[in-house]
Amino acid sequence: MKSTVKAALAAAVSLCAVTAAQADTIKMAFIDPLSGAMASSGEPAYQSFILAAEHINANGGVNGNEIEILGLDNKISPKESLVQLQKAIDQGARYILQGNGSSVASAIIDAVNKHNQRNPGEEVLFFNYAAVTPAFTNEACSFWHFRFDAHADMKMNGITDWVAKRDDIKKVYLIGQDYVFGEAVAAAAESQLAEKRPDIEIVGNELHPLAKVKDFTPYVQKIISSEADAVITGNWGQDMTLLVKAAADAGQEIPYLTFYGGSSGAVATLGEGAVGTLFQVSELAANQEGISDEQNALVAEYKERFPDYDYYYHRAFVTLEMFDAAAEKAGSIDPIDVAYALEGLSVEGGYGTATMRAEDHQVQQPLFITTVSPDVTFPVDNTDLGWALVEGGVISAEAAMEPTTCEMERPE
Repeated sequence: MKSTVKAALAAAVSLCAVTAAQADTIKMAFIDPLSGAMASSGEPAYQSFILAAEHINANGGVNGNEIEILGLDNKISPKESLVQLQKAIDQGARYILQGNGSSVASAIIDAVNKHNQRNPGEEVLFFNYAAVTPAFTNEACSFWHFRFDAHADMKMNGITDWVAKRDDIKKVYLIGQDYVFGEAVAAAAESQLAEKRPDIEIVGNELHPLAKVKDFTPYVQKIISSEADAVITGNWGQDMTLLVKAAADAGQEIPYLTFYGGSSGAVATLGEGAVGTLFQVSELAANQEGISDEQNALVAEYKERFPDYDYYYHRAFVTLEMFDAAAEKAGSIDPIDVAYALEGLSVEGGYGTATMRAEDHQVQQPLFITTVSPDVTFPVDNTDLGWALVEGGVISAEAAMEPTTCEMERPE
């Protein structure tokens, strides 16, 4: 009897050892600003991916394999990003996470394309969680790139639909960052406003240096002089916070319609002045009815774990949830297998269904228009204020969808 028990224990130990040997660590390299002026955008995203990975690991991992997030500081520089990309690949990372800056994303897409062409069997996938220049899932689409955020044209549709219903808005001022993303935002605003409200006059269209402006007062004075009824901006990070600070200091009270009004510090900077004047369009609307207890618990957990920031990068959790589901579907963690499994895949996220469109690798999901309110369950910026849905602020995935010109080239 004793020998039978010993034999069974030995077999169990042997099986565990084999299973452990077969398990792999999936290294994902997070390449974004973790220092300097734009760290307030990079750090909360990095923390979001860490927490998302911990949840997956605690539930058995990805096909039994644990995710490890490698944090690599690119200082918001495309050149430095390529240095960090090579470092990540040398460390065994097969998945790249990046989102802050379309100029950086463009460089990574090009580098990943070249790496995969030159290194068959060692392919790398790029999961883009926030770089939203439309070209990446249109004329510049790549099999190796997947975007988990709505692109600029999709977000702008939500903003311009809202503006179109506001008879009090006759003049609009456009301001953005001077690089490919800022240009895309301005172009989308111009074309969509011309279609939906041709009577609206664009009284300013200005681009400023990325992460270089310390005082936006001169820009705000131009906006005031233009007599604009609303401002549209794609600014993010420090450029968002300092822009609204200058507006608040000048006593401006017109609507600021943004992609990234939720950038860390923006609401705290405006205080009560943000109520009903600061708007954003995103995939996240934490303060709405009908959200599951599980999702609300995750929002609370993030704040408790990382008190300096708020649950903002919901798409980081969607990214890893979709990766986990694709790997399970493929029965593999190989990047090519995962890529094919991601195409057409849907997951139920905390705020609606997310589907990865196969044609261009652009996620399709609901969007929400929110504004700052004191009547919220989850406040932000360590204030009593948070983001609440505006009336008619739910944009279905179908309504947010945009056509694509992508002609995808897939590996044989």
